[in-house]
Amino acid sequence: MTLLALGINHRTASVAVREQVAFTPTQLETALIELRNLPQISEAAVLSTCNRTELYCVTDAAGEQAVLNWLGRFHNLRVDELARCAYHYLDNDAARHLMRVAVGLDSMVLGEPQILGQLKDAYQQARQSKGLGGELERLFQHTFAVAKQVRTETGIGKNPVSVAYAAVSMASRIFDDFGRARALLIGAGETIELVARHLHEAGVRQLTVANRTRERAELVAGPLGGTAITLQEIPDALEHADIVISSTASPLPILGKGMVERALKKRRHRPVFMVDIAVPRDIEPEVGELADVFLYTVDDLEEVIQENRRHRQVAADQAESLIEHGVGSWQHERRIRNGGELIRDYRHHGEALRDLSRDQALERLARGEDPAKVIERLAHQLTNRLLHQPTQAIRDAASEEHHELLNAAPRLLLPVKPAFETTPAPTVNRQKDDTPA
Repeated sequence: MTLLALGINHRTASVAVREQVAFTPTQLETALIELRNLPQISEAAVLSTCNRTELYCVTDAAGEQAVLNWLGRFHNLRVDELARCAYHYLDNDAARHLMRVAVGLDSMVLGEPQILGQLKDAYQQARQSKGLGGELERLFQHTFAVAKQVRTETGIGKNPVSVAYAAVSMASRIFDDFGRARALLIGAGETIELVARHLHEAGVRQLTVANRTRERAELVAGPLGGTAITLQEIPDALEHADIVISSTASPLPILGKGMVERALKKRRHRPVFMVDIAVPRDIEPEVGELADVFLYTVDDLEEVIQENRRHRQVAADQAESLIEHGVGSWQHERRIRNGGELIRDYRHHGEALRDLSRDQALERLARGEDPAKVIERLAHQLTNRLLHQPTQAIRDAASEEHHELLNAAPRLLLPVKPAFETTPAPTVNRQKDDTPA
């Protein structure tokens, strides 16, 4: 079986494409069950964030195409279009990619801390949907251990910078006095919590958090002295907002062009700064066409992110080294496990032949046959049965000139001889010389 990582991320596709392949929370359970039930798949996990959708699977030889076909069917997209922006990694490369994702080396913001939590959520969802077996279970656990080591031993996680921070940093370049700005945050997940904290630390004191449930919005807004509202109250709040930052899991836009136009009229066309961090997008792209709106998506935060990348490059190099060591240890453990499985299967085969020969011998003894002849037949029969398959394999290898197999056969099948054998010196019986001198 092969370990496969197949995905689409911010480097290979625009936000317009990424939002089409993203999985909403309500879709994930169904997606995991469907993916796991493909004939080519024995284990599966799905990671879906604003910047990436990745599928981790244990597959047979045809698994990659099967997974790509399934992804197209699930999202009603053409497979050839997906293939143009998809990437895939196998076995060691797949393990390396997962570890790089976990520590933020593959993120838009180098070393950003949120991805590890998102990956742990994906792991738990896969477990709950019975998508994990021994292979992915061990890989994820090993990955989490490597990520912890990287965070502990390098500076990759110091002064954490995220997409949320990048959004606030961009807003600070537009507003001279953050203390007078009013912010409307849509959503109440981890990203919006970070946005709210960064805005508060930057001096914004007038925060409004809108969410599907007021109670969840209150958990974000309350500690910062903000106001909690529901999504239905957004039109009224929008006319007072100088900054709008949105990150929800809604499959459809929350802010439409018409709603924003009405708010702008009431604002007497005072400009609004908007950042849509969500994938799929929360704000209709047409909103960006309005004269008094400055609309940005996650793809527009690249300048802030590149500055962050320069500061963290040394720590990233250290992290890459730790990941290589982590991949090597995972590969070593995997080889040992594979060897153990082969040994177990071979022993089961030998034990089955032993039991068959033993039962036949006991039947002959029960019929009164000569015990000595029964034992002799048992030994002969068991030897032939144990040697038949290896003997036939050697003959086939010789016939087909499989030299690597023939060279390995003596080491696998014949007893190891000592490198040096010490032969005792012969004892010489010397007779007494009676010849006179």
